[in-house]
Amino acid sequence: MKKIVTLALIALLHTATASAHEGMWMLNMLQKLNMTEMESLGLKLTAEEIYSINHSSVKDAIARLNYGMCTAEMISSNGLALTNHHCAYGAIQSHSSVEHDYLTDGFMAKSLKEEFKIDGMVVSYLQRIEDVSDRINSQLNEDMDAATRMATIRGLKKAIETELAEEGKYDVDVKTFFEGNEFYAMIYTTYRDVRLVGAPPESIGKFGGDTDNWMWPRHTGDFSLLRVYADKDGNPADYSEDNIPYQPKHHLPVSLDGVKENDFAMILGFPGSTDRYLSSFGVKQAVDIEQPARVEVRGEKLRLMKEGMDADPAVRIQYASKYAGVSNYWKYFIGQSQGLKRLKVYDKKVAIENQFNSWVNQDEARKAKYGNALKLLKEGYATLDKYTKADAYVGENVLGSEAMLLAFRAEALETALEVEDKESIESAVQQLRERASGFFKDYNIGIDKNVTARMMEMYYTNIDAEFHPAFLKKLGGSKKWTAATEKMFKKSMFTSEEKLNAFLDNPSLKKLKKDPLYVNVEQYINFYREKIRPNTGDAHDNINKGYRLFVAGLREMNPSKNYYPNANSSLRLTYGIVDDYIPADGVIYDYVTTTKGITEKEDPTNPEFVVPSRLIDLIKAKDYGVYANEDGELIVCFLTNNDITGGNSGSPVINGKGELIGLAFDGNWEAMSGDIAFETELQRTISVDIRYVLFIIDKYFGAKNIIEELDLVKSPKKVFKQKEAKMVAPGEMVNPGMN
Repeated sequence: MKKIVTLALIALLHTATASAHEGMWMLNMLQKLNMTEMESLGLKLTAEEIYSINHSSVKDAIARLNYGMCTAEMISSNGLALTNHHCAYGAIQSHSSVEHDYLTDGFMAKSLKEEFKIDGMVVSYLQRIEDVSDRINSQLNEDMDAATRMATIRGLKKAIETELAEEGKYDVDVKTFFEGNEFYAMIYTTYRDVRLVGAPPESIGKFGGDTDNWMWPRHTGDFSLLRVYADKDGNPADYSEDNIPYQPKHHLPVSLDGVKENDFAMILGFPGSTDRYLSSFGVKQAVDIEQPARVEVRGEKLRLMKEGMDADPAVRIQYASKYAGVSNYWKYFIGQSQGLKRLKVYDKKVAIENQFNSWVNQDEARKAKYGNALKLLKEGYATLDKYTKADAYVGENVLGSEAMLLAFRAEALETALEVEDKESIESAVQQLRERASGFFKDYNIGIDKNVTARMMEMYYTNIDAEFHPAFLKKLGGSKKWTAATEKMFKKSMFTSEEKLNAFLDNPSLKKLKKDPLYVNVEQYINFYREKIRPNTGDAHDNINKGYRLFVAGLREMNPSKNYYPNANSSLRLTYGIVDDYIPADGVIYDYVTTTKGITEKEDPTNPEFVVPSRLIDLIKAKDYGVYANEDGELIVCFLTNNDITGGNSGSPVINGKGELIGLAFDGNWEAMSGDIAFETELQRTISVDIRYVLFIIDKYFGAKNIIEELDLVKSPKKVFKQKEAKMVAPGEMVNPGMN
């Protein structure tokens, strides 16, 4: 009985103190909305030191990767940046081969000359945020129909972006916030020469694989190193051997102090998308229709890709990045659906909507302004229910065939050939040729045949016949999916780089429109354009208007509450503390993991849990140097109660003094519904401890050159004594690799 009472008391105290900190806050609003609470939790910086448009600030160390794919942070004055292993995974894969398998072995450049060019990767630094809400809203009114409203907004956004870009000096995104009620311009400087500096082997950077993805406890060293280059004047430039490392306005000092429970932690990054204002109608559609459809299709794609990858080491490398991309959100959709059901999110949304309705109906003016909000949402989703599964299958299933997707990219060429515009034809040919070059490097026709046949079969079997294009109805009668696919692939030019380039040398409209893969994917897409999109347009318009009114009404209904906008790949700050959590009755998860867990999980027979022998030796010897904690252990990952989502991958976890303590890379399974409904008792961010990152760079790779670039800082406190450890003054730089 004593044990039961004690556990109950622990749970009660935990519930009272460990609520996660909801909110992805815009940096220009910090002083107004958040600073008092952040300071109470341990923040030592001012709002101006975090976000300034006149002086260097923390925001200048935060980089947007590929327009919001991931986040990176500057960690040296010489252009060195840190992000997640999975964010640079495609770049690592692109430079890997059976002979030089950087995915399996990892690598660290020992000099600038050893760094790899990354084709297509760019990084952007936010210069400032401008509120353009009044400028846009003043041109809108409630009498506008949806098409006029959208056209007006689109035109105003384009004009503002052109104006603020200053003739190409900046990249400008005017984004919509609070479901169409506010608008902000994000002004960036974008650098186009980014190089790969280093990455751990997959057995470190992806340790745990799909099994541990979204799970805690975690033991994954999810990091990679990049370097940003500029021209000799420090300006953005295309790749050139003459470029020099970019000198950022600010880079993050790297803390060796580690974390303890209740430490302040903030994360700055570019969260991609949340749907926190999703209605009960939207939740029901997601759980009942959309997410199950995506899971069933992705599961089959993964199975077929895995078969081909397991059969050939070269194919494994080719498809590593593709497989990881499909797998990540396959598991995400599974977890989100389960979370929405388990945590009764539908019922919570209904409760909010009932409260909203009650408030609206208490006042005639409110009824006139907001009375139709929920009605528009209900009717809109009811219309979409009929089309949602087919819509999801078009994206997941039809365009899941790689060759069909490549064929679809030829639409622009068809248009140019039809009007016989020589300049447009040349442009379309060049774009398709460039796309094909990268496509065929990592293409396996055997896998694609199997996937394409199965995708057609699934579409035919699982989607109502009224949504079947003509060719699929014809093929479905025979059900000879494999034979039909073989025939299409044999006759199509989109399965061979040689055949496609021969066609592009002398493009012909007649030949393009006879290509079987092009004909079939066009039938899919045209069927969507003719049978699905026209029947759902009004529903989407009603839903958009419903959310705009609903969110405006919620903010008016609760004037004292600080609302934050949904994530949209704009720079946000989330703050909280280092903390454990209770995932289930009788279970408490600690807030850190150590290298002990790596050896406990090691399984040489399972590729997800193989541990490099060198790492095992270092762990057995406890050769951790100054990266050990006070007990002589090496922390691998830790938990905070910050609010993040996709796009935050690679974001820096920063302590109250503005120092880097880790990299965010995942959320936890128990709160997978968090993108729709934040779970204050369960939501956690999983991050790799920066000391584990430094340990891998220094001890595993011996890359002293990287360590020497960093500003390493340690507070004056007693530390675990080893030969390589030493006491340093606050803010003093140390070089652990040279002790």
